Amino acid sequence: MSNPGYGKRSAPDQLPRTNQDFTHLPPREAAIAAYVDRLPDGADISVKTLAKTLPYGQCALRTALNHLQRAGHLRRGRERLDTESGGSRWITRSWWSRTARDDGWWARFTRGDVPEPEPPPGTPGERARPTRSRAHILLAALGRTAPVLSLSAADCAALAPLLTEWFARGATDDGVLRALTEGLPDRVHHPAALVRHRLTDKLPPEPEPEPVPRPPRRVLECAECGVPGRPEALPGGVCRRCRGERAPAHPRTPLPAPAVHARAGEIRAAMSLRRQEGTPV
Repeated sequence: MSNPGYGKRSAPDQLPRTNQDFTHLPPREAAIAAYVDRLPDGADISVKTLAKTLPYGQCALRTALNHLQRAGHLRRGRERLDTESGGSRWITRSWWSRTARDDGWWARFTRGDVPEPEPPPGTPGERARPTRSRAHILLAALGRTAPVLSLSAADCAALAPLLTEWFARGATDDGVLRALTEGLPDRVHHPAALVRHRLTDKLPPEPEPEPVPRPPRRVLECAECGVPGRPEALPGGVCRRCRGERAPAHPRTPLPAPAVHARAGEIRAAMSLRRQEGTPV
């Protein structure tokens, strides 16, 4: 594994793994791709690290990874991250996609137009989803805090949508309990009616809209020379220079006639001043 924050990063929206994922590649590249695909995110997939495990030298691995990049399975580049101190820094990324992607998809991914993957259910650290909603569970347990507000299952099911709106507006469990249980009368003849009345009258205001997160700033690198550039200028992951192509010439826009005459007048005035001062023209 690499240092935290580096190493392999899986691209989003990939197809399920099959035995036919890399049959379009040469045998060596297919074997390397199958090995990298089964590594977990965060694994070090540099040439030196892969050479310690796979039966290929560093030169062969570098050539194979460049081929995988041109085939659309791999992109290497840099991503700008914001730090806790308020600054930012650029870190090296290696994005991997089991599903071959064309240059247009990688360009959209670099701009942040492709949604990031969500963790699959059952991953470590993820809480198991209850069979009942959060609102239903809190209402069912309301009688433990205030016995006069004990509700039936039917009452909980009917009142759960009202409480769900509270949670949508940022209310906490403790805040809901205080709003429903503080200042209760000595006798409560209809607990469900009282809870409904308080859920309706004490509904908190809608929260302020959250700011739209900025898209990530990413720059891809050429598979041959490693020079960063815009994704649109890296067809197949290779820049124009490494492909032996010349950059397209930009036609010059002619100046309008008044601007030409004004410029000529400035040149003549400067030459006249130089003659008066005796400076060689």
